[in-house]
Amino acid sequence: MDKKYLITGATLINEGRSYKGSVLIAGGMISRVTTDENPSISQGDTDVQLIDGSGKWLIPGVIDDQVHFRDPGLTHKADLYTESRAAVAGGVTSFMEMPNTVPNTLTQELLEEKYRMASEKSLANYSFYMGASNDNLAEIVKTDPRTVCGIKVFMGASTGNMLVDKAETLEGIFRDAPVLVAVHCEDEATIRNNTALMRERYGEEIPLELHPLIRSREACYKSSALAVELARKFNTRLHILHLSTADEMQLLSDAPADDNKRITAEVCIHHLWFSDQDYARLGARIKWNPAIKSAADKEALMQALLDGRLDVVATDHAPHTMQEKSNPYFSCPSGGPLVQHSLVAMLELSRAGKITPELVVEKMCHAPARIFGIDRRGYIREGYHADLVLIDPDAPREVRPENIHYKCGWSPLEGEIFHSGITHTFVGGHLAWYNGSFDNSKPGSRLLFNR
Repeated sequence: MDKKYLITGATLINEGRSYKGSVLIAGGMISRVTTDENPSISQGDTDVQLIDGSGKWLIPGVIDDQVHFRDPGLTHKADLYTESRAAVAGGVTSFMEMPNTVPNTLTQELLEEKYRMASEKSLANYSFYMGASNDNLAEIVKTDPRTVCGIKVFMGASTGNMLVDKAETLEGIFRDAPVLVAVHCEDEATIRNNTALMRERYGEEIPLELHPLIRSREACYKSSALAVELARKFNTRLHILHLSTADEMQLLSDAPADDNKRITAEVCIHHLWFSDQDYARLGARIKWNPAIKSAADKEALMQALLDGRLDVVATDHAPHTMQEKSNPYFSCPSGGPLVQHSLVAMLELSRAGKITPELVVEKMCHAPARIFGIDRRGYIREGYHADLVLIDPDAPREVRPENIHYKCGWSPLEGEIFHSGITHTFVGGHLAWYNGSFDNSKPGSRLLFNR
């Protein structure tokens, strides 16, 4: 039987407001939300466990709409068990995972197998994208909008069998997809041309700081513009992932991220935190696709987040081993681990005056829930699932290997001191993380969607 908890005297940050209050959790749900800082416990609630939230912030659980947990097939670097634990330790209570595992998730059968695995291994709530290839449209159209977060299309960046570069296939997906289409936008032909030019000059030993010239802003803009053009042609529900350039911001609307916004967009932590000036210090640790670009791009992304053109903050959490990351440029994989540190990193940007805590909650909790139509999550509301995070805003801690929970064991943020700490994470009313310890006794739940 689910335990009952009463969190008292916390500062609730929810739906654009911050106020002192208390929240009762019962039966895995948010049973009561009140502005009373010390509410009395009714006679029938004598088994309630009290949690003193004084001096702490209470927010809805973060929903990360883009992670790569590497399960199945690439579990030497990550898996659903380890990475969901890292997520929960960072205040991420729900994730949506990508299809470029081994095998690629290109059939409904393979998709359901991932859900089965997560039901046994994931401490956080979960959903999985159906993958797209040049030849699986018949499988894509079978996707159930109620139980699957979306279709993932790699419009560039060849990943196994998952590069979709046939015009008729792309049109078919944008025309017939029964659910949101999430796209990785980089133009493959542009990248190949840039690669050839760099190879002529440097051979195989290309310096890491040239990564944003190979995976260039032109490659990003050309592909994103095509995605927007197709979405407008077919009225597709389009979600553009990990945008990285100032140029792409002109493609986006600053309309509210609600049911009427047909084209929404995501920015990732690394594109808000790092710039190309950091390659000299961090090298392959910050090699991502799309590439981290200039300081001016970073500032433009933050401005677009503030004005509503960018709707969601996520991670593109994509672990590799340090051995893999130590390879020369062409054999060094792109991506890195971030899901444990996304919330505290955004709160650090808030502390620096770049974004309010209320807007952090909007972009990491509320907006993903609305954009994907997630059933009863993403808000502190009575009758919603009790996915909640209690934060100590004054608990400085340095990111070090011994407090990293990723299976790969490293972070591009090592050495950073974050002033906020996650003290409690509730997943569906289950206290999955408390002051540095996990409770693995109850797995997370499959996300459902109201659409």
